[in-house]
Amino acid sequence: MKWGVVCLPLVLAMGGCANVSEINETLPTVSVISGKKPHEYAQCLTEKLANSRGALQVQPQKEGVRVIVPGKLSSGPAAVFDIENRSGGSSIKLHERMSNVPVRPRDVRNAANACISG
Repeated sequence: MKWGVVCLPLVLAMGGCANVSEINETLPTVSVISGKKPHEYAQCLTEKLANSRGALQVQPQKEGVRVIVPGKLSSGPAAVFDIENRSGGSSIKLHERMSNVPVRPRDVRNAANACISG
């Protein structure tokens, strides 16, 4: 229990506030191909993350969509999905704000994986 009390403030302090362009500069934590079209994949993410993250921002892009996931414990975006159209489906890249923090919430990554085919 003491570990969690010490660790949580440290994680929150390390997370800070970031904007979409700063998050997109990090290496992707997930890079996959799905048989779903970009809008289908974005809809799946919206449904999977509705209870834990609230409303996601879905922005049309030239070749697909960008989905911005709000922070769970802080203001500002926590993750950015770039979903590009490709023949037979889409290419997905997930960039996370706290990608180097091992104790970050896993709901975003779990939703990313669950939406690939299901």
